Amino acid sequence: MSANDALVAAADSIPATDVRTEVSGRPRWWRLPAFGAIWPPAALFVLGVVLWQVLPGALKVESYILPTPSEMLAAIGENSSEFWSAVITSSWTAFAGFVLSAALGVLSACVMATWKLIERTLFPYMIILSTVPIIAIAPLIVVWFGAGSTSILIITVIVGFFPVVANTVVGLQSASASSVDLFRIYHASTLQVLVKLRFRTALPFLMASLKVTATLAVIGTIVGEYVAGSGGSNGGLGYIVIVAANRLETSLVFAAAIASAVLGIVFFGLVSLLSSRVLGSWHESAMKGE
Repeated sequence: MSANDALVAAADSIPATDVRTEVSGRPRWWRLPAFGAIWPPAALFVLGVVLWQVLPGALKVESYILPTPSEMLAAIGENSSEFWSAVITSSWTAFAGFVLSAALGVLSACVMATWKLIERTLFPYMIILSTVPIIAIAPLIVVWFGAGSTSILIITVIVGFFPVVANTVVGLQSASASSVDLFRIYHASTLQVLVKLRFRTALPFLMASLKVTATLAVIGTIVGEYVAGSGGSNGGLGYIVIVAANRLETSLVFAAAIASAVLGIVFFGLVSLLSSRVLGSWHESAMKGE
């Protein structure tokens, strides 16, 4: 048997069931990568909601201890205008704090990676600031800047600032010495080395830190609203938690907490999408596998 005959025979031996497309050539929807990534957490979510709805009644747990999802939806409906206004307020504050902490963090990291003396001088104090619990310094921020949106924004920026700085500095310093020497041979300036070499090397580190900061921004916003929030139409989800807890409206407390978690997931998903767009074509951490 010739080599050509062997190849034809091998091709004929492939069973028809291995072909994963319809007659039109389009992949079946249940074999799409997106569906494979979505259905496991979606199925677990549905199962969790069903169990949460059924078990409190079956175990005779009072609603003020563990409200069911239907009771939470009823509480949202009864306080719809106040609740959704709080969601919008917290979303904007968290987004603004995230953008500011990312911008300030990247700028500080670039300065420290360029001038070692500044890094050795300032980095220990940044570590100290990051290790102090935000709930301990939040009252001081309220005293200095007053209760309201300014203090909440500052608290949010403080919470998300250090992860961006720490990871970006490491990324900027990860460029290989041979690559830096090559840029120097061609008389590249310090700014050119930073922008065209070091910053590209730091992009995976930066994207990872932004994912962390995206969720920390929501946490910082809720903590800030809890400590420095104002009421009425300016109140966020943290303020809703305070008011509902004082009224013993556990269902509304749970609803605000879950809304905060969903907000954090949305922020994380948006940053993950940005990361896949930035890194997907060249970095292994974001390239799609088979």
